[in-house]
Parts: sequence; structure tokens; C-alpha cells
Amino acid sequence: MFYYVLKHVLLGPLLRLAFQPRIEGLEHIPSSGGAIVAGNHLSFSDHFLMPAILKRRITFLAKAEYFTGPGIKGRLTAAFFRSAGQIPVDRSGKEAGQAAIREGLGVLRQGELLGIYPEGTRSHDGRLYKGKVGVAAMALKARVPVVPCAMIGTFEAQPPGQKIPNLHPVVIRFGEPLDFSRYAGMENEKAILRAVTDEIMYAILTLSGQEYVDRYAADVKAEAAAESAERARRFPRMPLS
Repeated sequence: MFYYVLKHVLLGPLLRLAFQPRIEGLEHIPSSGGAIVAGNHLSFSDHFLMPAILKRRITFLAKAEYFTGPGIKGRLTAAFFRSAGQIPVDRSGKEAGQAAIREGLGVLRQGELLGIYPEGTRSHDGRLYKGKVGVAAMALKARVPVVPCAMIGTFEAQPPGQKIPNLHPVVIRFGEPLDFSRYAGMENEKAILRAVTDEIMYAILTLSGQEYVDRYAADVKAEAAAESAERARRFPRMPLS
């Protein structure tokens, strides 16, 4: 119930007014039945903009940190994400990935839309990174189509670390559904999962026009953080006199 209050009364109208998103390819979203919407992930705003413009309800797999924050702010954030129909996912370790797949399959088998960011985390520099194969595993096991989606302009509207969004034009572009029924029964083959995931990422890339990096975003982020820490260690800031 609260999902629709957020969508149609509280948050949805505000987001549409602030960002005035241009929607392309909305007809590619199936009118019924389970389907995956797989998109790039450039901004915190992505979680809310896509649900605001879709006619159907969509459930996202959201990182568990949104549900476990400390204090009043943390509890309010967790309550908000649960009310918006988001599912917490622990992203640490192999078993965590399997848990995410099980949760996603539950949504799809109920004939609902599932939103996924195959990169696994937000892009820190606006580029598109290598996709993780969980999206392929779910598509093949549930035997549902995958609709590629490109969020364009949300990185500029709300870059990483910025709490208040900028007024910047946003485009949300959906591509034609991808059918992977030719791989039925092959969901446990690593080469097939990689091929399906790469096909999904190529479709997103074609829609978004981003620069592509054939590495996982989390690895690149970790390296950048380590380099930044090393620079800080080697060249500490002098205290102001």
C-alpha cells in the first residue's frame, strides 16, 4: 500500500517535477508476467526514478547497508526501503550472491518485475563496468525476458556523495526485451552465464553510450581507495598554523 502512496502521492510527483525525465521505449516493458529490468547504475536517484515512471510495480535488490544503518536515521532509511518494496542483499561472499538469486527468483516466480543493476554497485566515474552473472542465472532459471535500461544524466544530477540533487535533464531509455530461451537448462554453465551477462551489458551500453570498462566496478573502486590512502600516508597534510 505504502509503495503506491510513495509512487503516486509523495515521492513520484516530486521526482517527475524535479527531473522532468524523458522516457523512451516504455512500450518494451511487458504488461504482465515476470521480467527483469537490467540497468546501469549511476546515482542514488536511480532507485526512485525508474519506479516513479513505470506503470507496473518493480522490486529492486538493494544493498543490505540501506537496512542496517545505526540510529534514528538508519531505522528511518530501512523502513523507507522496506515500504518501497526493496529487498536487502548482503553483497559479501559467494553465499550472499546465491541468497540474492533466491530472493530475485521469488519475485520473478510471482509474475512481478525485478530491477537489477548487473554492475553490482554504483559507477564512481560515470563509466559502465563489467556485469556480474547473477542477472543471467536468474533470467535462465526463471525463464523470463530481460529488458535493458539506460539511465542517462543521473550521474550529473546526483554524483556520488552528493545528497541534494542538481537540476539536470534525465533520460530513461528501455530497449527491446532480450530472449534467452535458447539457453534453457544451461543455467549452471559458467561460459553460458558469462555470455548472457555480456549480451545484457552490451545492450545497456548501446542504449547509454557510456565508455565501457571490462573490469568489476567494485575492484576498481577498491584500488582507487587504496591508492588514495597510500597517497595520504606518504604525503600527509601539514596542519594549518
